[in-house]
Amino acid sequence: MNQATHKNRILELYCVLAIDLITIIISYVLAVLTRFGSFDQLHNIQLHYIICLFCMFFCTIFTLMLDWNRNFIQRGYFIEIITLLKYNVILIFIVSSFLFLIKQAEFFSRLLFGYFFLFNLILSFLFHAVFKKLLREYLKSDRSKVEVLVVTEQSNIDHILKSIIGTIPVNYIICGIASLDNHTTVKSISGIPVVANKSNLMEISRQLPLDEVFLYTTHLSSKETSELIRDFESMGILCHYSLNITDIHTGESTIGKFGEYTVITYSLNSIDYKRRMIKRLMDIIGGFIGSVFTVIMTPFIAFAIIIDSRGPIFFEQTRIGKNGRRFKIYKFRSMYRDAEERKQELIKRNEMDGLMFKIKKDPRITRVGRFLRKTSLDEFPQFFNVLRGDMSLVGTRPPTEDEFEKYNLYYRRRLSMTPGLTGMWQVNGRSSIDNFDDVVKLDLQYIDEWSLSLDIKILLKTIWVVIAGRGSE
Repeated sequence: MNQATHKNRILELYCVLAIDLITIIISYVLAVLTRFGSFDQLHNIQLHYIICLFCMFFCTIFTLMLDWNRNFIQRGYFIEIITLLKYNVILIFIVSSFLFLIKQAEFFSRLLFGYFFLFNLILSFLFHAVFKKLLREYLKSDRSKVEVLVVTEQSNIDHILKSIIGTIPVNYIICGIASLDNHTTVKSISGIPVVANKSNLMEISRQLPLDEVFLYTTHLSSKETSELIRDFESMGILCHYSLNITDIHTGESTIGKFGEYTVITYSLNSIDYKRRMIKRLMDIIGGFIGSVFTVIMTPFIAFAIIIDSRGPIFFEQTRIGKNGRRFKIYKFRSMYRDAEERKQELIKRNEMDGLMFKIKKDPRITRVGRFLRKTSLDEFPQFFNVLRGDMSLVGTRPPTEDEFEKYNLYYRRRLSMTPGLTGMWQVNGRSSIDNFDDVVKLDLQYIDEWSLSLDIKILLKTIWVVIAGRGSE
């Protein structure tokens, strides 16, 4: 889309953020007045200032990091209130946790929390609904409206209209259809006027109020297509040309330069720079904290490993990372030294269907190793991998070299994202999964549905899995 559309999206994001911040202030004031009658009745007014500011800080971080309002203009009113309900529940939970950490929870009115939640939910919905209506009217106004002409053969028109109506921005209006057939008697299709044919296309286009053109051709030669694009460009009209590659189901495609060539780039999953940077920042912070804990625990775990069995403290193995890159993974040793040699003897007892190897009562695991695996303590040295960038806190499972050598194209896609210390497989009953295809399915689900909020959800689930003692077997 054009720069004006990008500007509208930025305007939408920050206007909604401003509305949410103002709503928090109003809701908090109303909650205080409803609960206490006046501010004079507050015992610690500074605490309430801090809590209100913390709510605004959380709202800002939540909006910018998770981008939860990215579909604001498209989503309906029912989805709007469900989205706001989720946001307010998370807000109350985070604020409650903050009060607990600063040891002020017992002095804070729970009824005030209830009033704030109710006011913030209702006012947020009302303000969002009003702003949504005003924004839609603004985007559809003559000042913001983008007039688009669809240029194609008549046989393609129905298919094209079904594909683009409802998916283009609300300020995009299809003002007409130009049939590339020499003669057409059809006056309108789906209520949209047919304004031109192949012979008079440029003559009619010069007279139309027109901002952009969507060009989809199946019968024109490349020379004729180039001439059409040049003619529209010479009029200062933005021209979107479809490449007609309809059987490639991709998530994202961008056009740009590769050397001196103009290319269109396809990708099944695309993460924008802002979210990628935030994910890496989370990895650095988490990796640093985890590494500190690893350093503190190492002397105690090392002593237990040495007493239990002969061999090194750390286990080192080459794993396959993002897009096939190899790296060294580190763990506290939980097996006997000859574990890799004995693997061939135990291969017939493999309980996994497919490329992975796993048996529940693995005789290669030491007594200390069983405790380390049950508590997931053996995984802690991988925080250094996270800090280095070989791994992420959350991602797909990194395969071994021998496993990778047997991959087909379907399995290979799970390497399109940085492998993780934890992931969908680890928090969805990894001990009960006995088919490698199910592991791949969970990894691909993570890749296709990735978001920062999904990472946070998996991290919280991982903490619960570890506390519950459902570690690796």
